[in-house]
Amino acid sequence: MNGSITDDLFAALNILVLERLNLGSFKITGTVPNWLRRFCHPRVTSGMEVLILEEQFPFLRNFLIDAEEFWQNNAPKKLSSGIWADNDFTGKEAQFEASAICLKNKKILLIELLEDTYKEKQYIIQKARENQLHYQQLLKDNQKKEILIHCIIHDIAGQLTSINCCLALLEFENLTPKGQERLEIGREQSIRQEMLIREILNAFSTEVESLEAFTLEAEQAPNILASVQEVIKLLNPTFALNNIKIQMATNIDLTADWKVVGDQSRLDRVISNLLENALRHSPPESTVEIGLQQDEECVIMTVDDEGSGVAPEIAETLFQKFSQGKNKSGKAGLGLYFCRITVERWGGQIGYLPRPEGGSRFWFRLLRAE
Repeated sequence: MNGSITDDLFAALNILVLERLNLGSFKITGTVPNWLRRFCHPRVTSGMEVLILEEQFPFLRNFLIDAEEFWQNNAPKKLSSGIWADNDFTGKEAQFEASAICLKNKKILLIELLEDTYKEKQYIIQKARENQLHYQQLLKDNQKKEILIHCIIHDIAGQLTSINCCLALLEFENLTPKGQERLEIGREQSIRQEMLIREILNAFSTEVESLEAFTLEAEQAPNILASVQEVIKLLNPTFALNNIKIQMATNIDLTADWKVVGDQSRLDRVISNLLENALRHSPPESTVEIGLQQDEECVIMTVDDEGSGVAPEIAETLFQKFSQGKNKSGKAGLGLYFCRITVERWGGQIGYLPRPEGGSRFWFRLLRAE
């Protein structure tokens, strides 16, 4: 190694190369790095035989016990000492790391002055600790938020029950046609509130919900076409009140087999959530269209609206818990989250695409039941 570019390279990297001769005795190999003279006699040179630098580097005494065993076994990898600190002749602290290696039947000890490397490692460790603390704080904040929402929902549910009782009693009153119309509107709003409460509670019980059984048997599998037709029937009055048209695509084969992997009631809820989401973001006099396609393995459902679309900054978080747009028109931000965890539990996928002509397309894919 003497006189080679490798010697100078090690020195430039602040690495001292020592070849073990006998127990505790080493020969300095290659170019001597400048920092060594801050800890040893200034006349130390390449090729000089030295005893282990116990006075200058007491830490090495313990490390060399492990290094001797390592060299005896002629291990193919390296043995690292870890980082330690020592002071030079002026009292300035420096950080080091030693490594024992076997190289062509030679026992080599490397001692590296870390300097910038040590600072970088310390910075990374510090940032990792800060990120961990930040993550733990986020978890605590989310737990507080969930507890608060639980309390609010229970209060809302109690009052909504009383409202529903009053609306039911009004049915027996001799109401005018106008009064009957307003009663129907009130009941419709009450139903929507019940759906919101159920949506929130479902989201908070997702861990249990995701473990619910679903069928892979074709005979018992839900029919997605039937689900779409049923949900449209239930939501059609709400769409009509908002002067928005809801329809199925004209190219759907009504005679095909539309059974998919899943559970009927939760499939209805997924479709209902997507259609309600489209309703909230659709302008009057617009149309929401449901499409169904299938291949040999999957069925794909699409919901197209003519709204303003989704802002790019929230597109990637649409299906996360509490995700909402800037106008916060999406209730509690849980409907799409429920759709995602349900569809994924069944082995499917869900997503969003902007429509070239304007508006949004929400889609999900489920396996066909066989």
